Amino acid sequence: MDPLHELSAAGQSPWLDFVRRTLITSGELQRLIDDGITGVTSNPSIFGKAIGGSTDYDEEITRLANDGHEHYALHVFEDLAIVDIQMAADALRPLYDSTDGADGFVGFEVEPRLARDTAGTIDAARRLWARIDRPNVLIKIPGTAEGLPAIEQTIADGINVNVTLLFDVGAYAGVAAAYQRGIERRVEAGQPVDRVSSVASFFVSRVDSAIDARLPEDSPLRGKAAIANAKRAYGRFRDIFSGDRWERLAEAGARVQRPLWASTSTKNPAYRDTIYVEELVGPDTVNTMPMNTVDAVRDHGVVRPNPIAE
Repeated sequence: MDPLHELSAAGQSPWLDFVRRTLITSGELQRLIDDGITGVTSNPSIFGKAIGGSTDYDEEITRLANDGHEHYALHVFEDLAIVDIQMAADALRPLYDSTDGADGFVGFEVEPRLARDTAGTIDAARRLWARIDRPNVLIKIPGTAEGLPAIEQTIADGINVNVTLLFDVGAYAGVAAAYQRGIERRVEAGQPVDRVSSVASFFVSRVDSAIDARLPEDSPLRGKAAIANAKRAYGRFRDIFSGDRWERLAEAGARVQRPLWASTSTKNPAYRDTIYVEELVGPDTVNTMPMNTVDAVRDHGVVRPNPIAE
């Protein structure tokens, strides 16, 4: 079995952390889906490289510049990026439908400058959700203190949310609580919750990069912090999404807010290039990988059933 399919069999969704117009129009995204990729994530940096580093968008940019209307850079960016998100969501829609809404998602981020603006984040999430108009889209909201009430409100609105930029397990507990409050509000209002989805994105390799820089070169702790932190987060996830409070919501059809491992490319060449995938496999998780990590996993990845619980 292909390692990507082995990840799925072990309960983890392998997602691609990359999107670009020709990835979709060339059929390459569909081939990746056929090979086991079950979702796509994006961020402004990914789109910046795609738009600035290719000619894929030149014709459309020229049209926008010459159409007689005033376009700010953010508006042009959204016009370009939303088309890609819609196309990627359409490619993944059969998977979303066949899994009853459990997988097949594409993520799109609210403007990063809104990270400390609760009301602005809520407005942006609602606007993007309506513009993209696909049920298998996740609106990415940063897990800041100001983001917590935005997460609760957007979940209560029935908007799928990817809570991003998480590093601290304590901060994650607040994010999970905001998700559950949003679900509870829907249940209390008699609204359906079975198609409301959310993931909580922990950044992994960057933790090792930060901690390793403070350790001696020969320290046995180098390359250990990121995986240990993610495992602690997973343990917290299992605690939060259990017990009477959660069981009542699950009985109403609610889905767990899955931990998503982000930044899983290996930054230190001394470490195995698949380490942040192989060591973090477990049920109800997502691993979003850049293309080079996807290729490495497919070439020589070793998938064990549940190493994250070890």
